[in-house]
Parts: sequence; structure tokens; C-alpha cells
Amino acid sequence: MSTVLVIGASRGIGFECVRQYLADGDRVIATARDDEGLERLRSLGAEPLRLDVAQPASVSGLAWMLDGEKLDVALYVAGVIDRAGANTPPTQQTFDAVMHTNVLGLMQVIPQVLPMVEEAGGVFGALSSGMSQIASVPASNAWLYRVSKAALNMAVSSARFDYPLARLVLLDPGWVQTDMGGDGAPLSVEASVRGLRAVLASVTPEDSGRLIHRDGRRADHW
Repeated sequence: MSTVLVIGASRGIGFECVRQYLADGDRVIATARDDEGLERLRSLGAEPLRLDVAQPASVSGLAWMLDGEKLDVALYVAGVIDRAGANTPPTQQTFDAVMHTNVLGLMQVIPQVLPMVEEAGGVFGALSSGMSQIASVPASNAWLYRVSKAALNMAVSSARFDYPLARLVLLDPGWVQTDMGGDGAPLSVEASVRGLRAVLASVTPEDSGRLIHRDGRRADHW
């Protein structure tokens, strides 16, 4: 039985990660920011923790809440989107909301969680996006989201040098039928998560710092 941590687990991809890992008999610690989310996780059989990754004061207590744990898998799934294109300047409020959740929260989580992943010789996965890839960017829609995910990629790729006993990877779930992806997306959340879990099970030390698509393709440039 593995111990799995899912950060940002109250709905969508995070919630499905919790469901699938529990179905396989793993122990799952999962975070949500409100009572409703915590109760949903508890009803599945997860061990819920209250955490708001957009609030540094909330994130600062994570290591204390996880004291003594060894994490075989840790996932940072929390994320928000703004869909405006490059002809619309983001407000400071919008910029802060997206960057705090997608980047700052991740950078505050990593130093607290990665020592526990190293203890288990485990893997840390951060949910990125194909929209983060600079070399192949096809459009300007959701440009703030694209910027935040490119920054997330850099944060994880850089952090791997300080945690050599863990494997740190970036995960592209594909275009998924979630609140963010919409009903018209081609991938069900179940199929996306099955692919992501297979990727996580296959990660080698040589993959550390790389962007990996949910079908197992390793990105050469991002």
C-alpha cells in the first residue's frame, strides 16, 4: 500500500485521483479548502486536510499537518484559469489570483513536501498543461494561464536539483471534461487520470524535471 498526497482534490482531476488511488487500496491524504470539499473527500475514505494554496498562511502549516509522513506519490493538482487573450491586460487582482494558486502555492508546497517524498524514494507530480509549451504555442487565448503553467514548469524543473532522491515531473492531463476543460473536451476525467497514474508509475530518475503527457509521451521542448 502506497501513501499518496493529492493537493487540490475537492473536484475534477484531483478528486478522480483520490478515487482511483483509493480504489486500488492505497492510503490517500487529500486537501480541500472548504467544508464541502473536505466532506466529499472524507466520504470517499480519504484523510482530508484543510488547505487553501492561494493563502500563504494556510500553506505554511502543511509540513506540520504531515509531520512524520513518507509520501510515495505527491500531486499538486490545484489550479485556476483566466481565459482572456493578449488583447486584454490582466488586472492585478486576476494576476494575483492565478499566479498565487498555480505558482506561489506550488513553490511554497515543494520545500515542505519534497523531503517526505525523498524519504519514500517517491515521485512528485505537478499538473501542468500542453498550453505551457513555449516552443509550440498556437494561440494567445488564456495567456495568463499559459504564463502561469510555464512558470510552474520552471519551478519544478529547477527544484529537482535540491531533491535528488525524489523524482519530480510535470504532468499534462490533456483536454479533459472538467469545469475548466468544459463538456466539449475529448477526454473523460477517468481516462485522463488513468493515464496520469500510469505515467507516475513509469517515471524514472532520468524523467525528473520533464513534462510528460498523459499518454506517456515525453516532451522534448516546453
